[in-house]
Amino acid sequence: MKIKVAVFFGGNSVEHEVSIITALQAIENINTEKYDVIPVYITKDNKMFAGESIADINSYKNIPALLKKSTQVVPVNLGEKTVLMRCEKKLLKEQIYTDIDIAFPIVHGTNVEDGTIQGYLKMLNIPFVGCDVISSALGMDKFACKEVLRENNIPVIDGKLYSIKEYKEDEKKLREDIEKTLSFPVIVKPVNLGSSVGISIAKNQKELETSLENAFTYASKILVEKAIMNLKEVNCSVLGDYENAWASECESPIKVDEILSYKDKYLGNSVKGGAKGVKGTKGAKNSACKTSSKGNKFGGTMGSDNSNPSLELPAKISDKTKEKIQDYAIKTFNALGCSGVIRIDFIIDQDTEKIYVNEVNTIPGSLSNHLWRQTGTEYPVLLDKLIQLGLKRAREEENLTFSFDTNILSGYWGVKNK
Repeated sequence: MKIKVAVFFGGNSVEHEVSIITALQAIENINTEKYDVIPVYITKDNKMFAGESIADINSYKNIPALLKKSTQVVPVNLGEKTVLMRCEKKLLKEQIYTDIDIAFPIVHGTNVEDGTIQGYLKMLNIPFVGCDVISSALGMDKFACKEVLRENNIPVIDGKLYSIKEYKEDEKKLREDIEKTLSFPVIVKPVNLGSSVGISIAKNQKELETSLENAFTYASKILVEKAIMNLKEVNCSVLGDYENAWASECESPIKVDEILSYKDKYLGNSVKGGAKGVKGTKGAKNSACKTSSKGNKFGGTMGSDNSNPSLELPAKISDKTKEKIQDYAIKTFNALGCSGVIRIDFIIDQDTEKIYVNEVNTIPGSLSNHLWRQTGTEYPVLLDKLIQLGLKRAREEENLTFSFDTNILSGYWGVKNK
């Protein structure tokens, strides 16, 4: 009997569309001889839908029309099994849409990737793929993540956390503190967003004003760090769990702007219209969304192969540097308690040759399959390993005690009002 895998994607996030692309790419590559795949699209107002057209990227050109011909569902734990229940006002068919064995969240960004959907699935006792609640939350919060890594002697760039309350109360004082503590140039980041959204470099007071306004548009807390200008960015993925973890090949994204932007990552540096050129799960038109000989069909660095002009793959670094990055990557994976596949983004200061962990992506674009392909692991094999790791964790958690059978309230008579 096939294992039923519900792939959840979308959600209330600025990376909503990127999640759709990553998920549909994965759905296309899951081994259907071993797994039954149920795509579940989460709208921007957090409603869930399933149906025949949910896996067709062309349907997302007109989302209202897509939802009209799809079925709204909600996961429900019935004890012996977990099901997707229909949410229709008038139930003309059976109330249960389908049962599922494991959830595969392929979501990006705040309100989904940050432990939110993982906590929701855990509360319903639904086994799921990837990082747990805590490691997902840490991976999304750039400041908390760096504090954990710093505690584990993993090098990170110095920075400081600021709140929107401080900003609104005295913007000038906040800016003066940044100049005094870090000095220009600095890089300003929303503390809990990915895909380079809201990130910018400030080299003077005027640019800092603009950067702060931009970052606080997306988050109530921001991280300001000393900017390394002569840098090289290198990414490395890690696959495994607490028992065993392996590092992938390394890549180096090629920037168009001073920092690797959303455009660089997903629209491509030679593409007009970017992701709009994706033409369904059977191919893509634009040069950044080329279909590789291995079945990669979605754009930017997400669906990268060796011919992608915006990427060095493998990264042009020494063997010694590569080994050090891979070692730091596995140590980061273990320090955060990760599971499944993640990607760690590193910065090399080319003036000092120091290596720093920059960010952690607990659900990376394309699930970093292009990095694993370099090690001989094709995408269907990677997806199979991820699902099996999720099932393994569920089996192990069955042996743990989370509550007691005794009920202390059975003999509780209450407290008399005084």
